[in-house]
Amino acid sequence: MTVLKLDIPENLHLTDFDLKMLIASKLFEDGQLSSGQAAQIVGISKRAFVEILGKFNVSLFGYDFNELEEDFNNA
Repeated sequence: MTVLKLDIPENLHLTDFDLKMLIASKLFEDGQLSSGQAAQIVGISKRAFVEILGKFNVSLFGYDFNELEEDFNNA
């Protein structure tokens, strides 16, 4: 794996875990990583990654909340 160094303003109060989850969840959402690959970046199990996705506004199923709500209303 490639190691990157990123300087983040202190006022954001991001932990190493939060930053890794933000990056991994976005790459997963964009289809560039599998859930297993994303979990590996964060350093957690695939199950834990999938369970945490919602806290980062990422759907496991490729739907955002508005799309899901619209489908529910149409059903």
